[in-house]
Order: sequence, then C-alpha cells, then structure tokens
Amino acid sequence: MLPIERQNKFLELLSTKDVVTISEFISEFDISIETVRRDLSILEKQNKIEKVYGGARLKDPTFGEPTMENRMINKLLQKESIGKKCSEFINDGDCIFIDSGSTTFHIAKHIINKKRLTIITNSIPVLNQLLNSEHEIIIIGGKVRHNERSIVSYDYIFNFSQLNIQKSFICAGGITVENGISDFNMQEAVIRKTIIERSKEVFVAADSRKFGKDVTINIASLDKIDYIITDSNITKSHVNNFNKFKVKIIIAQD
Repeated sequence: MLPIERQNKFLELLSTKDVVTISEFISEFDISIETVRRDLSILEKQNKIEKVYGGARLKDPTFGEPTMENRMINKLLQKESIGKKCSEFINDGDCIFIDSGSTTFHIAKHIINKKRLTIITNSIPVLNQLLNSEHEIIIIGGKVRHNERSIVSYDYIFNFSQLNIQKSFICAGGITVENGISDFNMQEAVIRKTIIERSKEVFVAADSRKFGKDVTINIASLDKIDYIITDSNITKSHVNNFNKFKVKIIIAQD
C-alpha cells in the first residue's frame, strides 16, 4: 500500500471514532510504530488531524464551515447509515430533492435500483453518482460553489415555483430546539428555505454532532420539519428535548 493510500485509510478510521490510539493503527494496518508516527506527522502538517496523547483525532475547525473534502471522510460510517435510512422512506415513483452535503450524498447510492424516481438536486457528487441510472434528474441551475461541489441559485435563474416535491432531504450545520436548523452559507440557506416551502414532507439528514449547535444562517424552525434522521451516537437528553415538538427523531443504526 502506498503511503498516501494508507494515510487516506487512516482518515477513514479516524472518521469512525473520536480518538484512535497508536496501538490501534499498528494493529489495524500491521505496520510499525515508526510508520504510524510518520504518517500522522504528515497528516498533521496537512491540517487534517491533531495529535493527542497516545493517538490522534480528526481536526474539527473552530470557526466557519468545514471543507467538503474533510466532511466527505469525517464520520463516514455514521453518514452512510443515515443515507441508507433516508433511502427507506423513498418509494418508487417519488419526486424527491437531495441537498448538497456529505451526509445526503450517501442517499444516492441506495436509490439507484428504485423505479421511476424524479430527483431534484443541487449536488454535483449526487449528480455524478446517479448519472448512469434510469431516474429522471433535474439539476438546479445557477452558480457553482467549487469548494462545496454544489450549485446555488435564485428565482430569477431557476423557477422554483414550478417544483412539486414529495420528499426533500436537507442538510444542516446545526440543530437546536430554540432555533431549528441552521447552516453556514447564505446562498445554500436560500435554496433550502425555498425547497422546504415546496415540499410535502421534509427530512433533515444530520449526524449527531450537529445537535445543540447554532451556526450562521437560520433555515427553518422545527415546525417546518417532519423528520430528523441521525446516527446512534445522539444522546438521550437531545432526543428528550425534541419530544414536545411534532418533528420525529429517527436513529439510523451503524
């Protein structure tokens, strides 16, 4: 295995746990302690991880939106389980919206074999995943956000008023009982607000770390959301906080 391949495998392993010890790296990859330390030093210089006593963890940015590159590998198993659970709510013949984001991306692979779907999306990775499927795909037109691999638009570019969506699957940077769901980018938030208004059912796909966080731009209050699908690491206290609202928390098993 090439060093860069092994380092990417390191990142995948780190995405499944808060901290991975040096002994776990040695056991998982059957390599020496010197190799582990060398690879971790390279990843630390790339600003992808931070070393802790006896091991390492993925670096979590303190300010602003984490990059799509980091989010696509962070908490990978949890996001895959959320994507699979979301797909269970999609029926043959549905018209759905799949948001741009590292969690909603994992819905696409689980719906390839469903029948007669109409899929609306602003996600370039989702488009690429489904390009060879038989589904009807509508890509929202507008400006490409290169770093996010997404497309942002406005009513004067794309006619949202003609959309009639049965189920939308929305991403979020933060979820609180007080302010509902929020995210980092104004343009992405505008699309999400509009899509929510055009949808019969709204699903938020978000890993458990998003709970209890308020980020830059408010998208929707909880009364606009029907379901939040998250991973099994969500705490009981967070679940209990949502009991008084109509929104239903659904936990995907890893």
